[in-house]
Amino acid sequence: MRRALGCALTVLLASGSSAACSSGTDDTAVTPDTARTPALFYLDITGRVLRAAPDGSDVSVLVTGLTSAPDGVDVDVDRGHLYWSNMGVGSADDGSIERTDLDGSNRLTVVEPGGTFTPKQIKLDTAHDKLYWSDREGMSVMRSNLDGSAIETLVAIADGESARLDAQNWAVGIALDLERGQIYWTQKGPDDGGVGTIKRAGLEIPPGETPATRSDIEVLFAGLPEPIDLELDLAAREIYWTDRGDNTVSRAPMDPPSGIDAAARTDREILVRGLAEAIGIALDLEGGEMYFTDLGGSVRKALIDGSGQSDLLTAQGALTGIAFERVAE
Repeated sequence: MRRALGCALTVLLASGSSAACSSGTDDTAVTPDTARTPALFYLDITGRVLRAAPDGSDVSVLVTGLTSAPDGVDVDVDRGHLYWSNMGVGSADDGSIERTDLDGSNRLTVVEPGGTFTPKQIKLDTAHDKLYWSDREGMSVMRSNLDGSAIETLVAIADGESARLDAQNWAVGIALDLERGQIYWTQKGPDDGGVGTIKRAGLEIPPGETPATRSDIEVLFAGLPEPIDLELDLAAREIYWTDRGDNTVSRAPMDPPSGIDAAARTDREILVRGLAEAIGIALDLEGGEMYFTDLGGSVRKALIDGSGQSDLLTAQGALTGIAFERVAE
């Protein structure tokens, strides 16, 4: 069982200040501002949290000196908070999740090291004060309160050290369909192994079942090269994902054709090719655009159908997660 963890204080801010938070839900919401600025937030696995304008200008480094491999990022727009996951060292079971204000100040640890094994992509449900993430070597899908309390495992893919060696059990990407009460995740498989999957289940464990015995898990895609991060277009009922195996961005219907084998689906549409170790993806559905990152250090942009591709930023380090939001300044 994971150690019981709440919200804890983190120091060593770039400004030398510190901050703390209380247990339970976060009550620091700010009044929504109708004048919001579109912004990209992205992570450099070598130890930085960055922000830029959607055209690649105004790059600013919000946090430096991270030593635990930041990977997934999401934004609480109304409270003005930025969350990211730290993978830590896979063999050490020391993953964590942190939070700052949108300018990088008031940094604090939400899920302390050891509260999760190797957290990857994260998603926020701010309406219900919940934080969701995929745990790679933890072989699970997890959630907590926004302050890191009440950590729980929603899906237990496998258990034990031998199972941990099999990358088919590694959960990486995550996405939420709150309207239908469903959670989506990827299991990547070995490098370009052709056994990656995309799955979904309910946000709540069925009565009488456990994270390891859930009967409501659907396999939407099987036999993918190596799926990583996820995004959803709920209005169009389409799922978008990056694939590190064939270095692409793809989309497909969220709901598979009736009676079709998940490994035999032919409705995957490859939108973008030629990424250098594809990782992060973020959609701007209002603007009809998407953004994606790779370990080669690029932030790229395209229209939602994959056309009009352009490089916004290059040689940025080794980039992992990315988020797009319109935020109050």
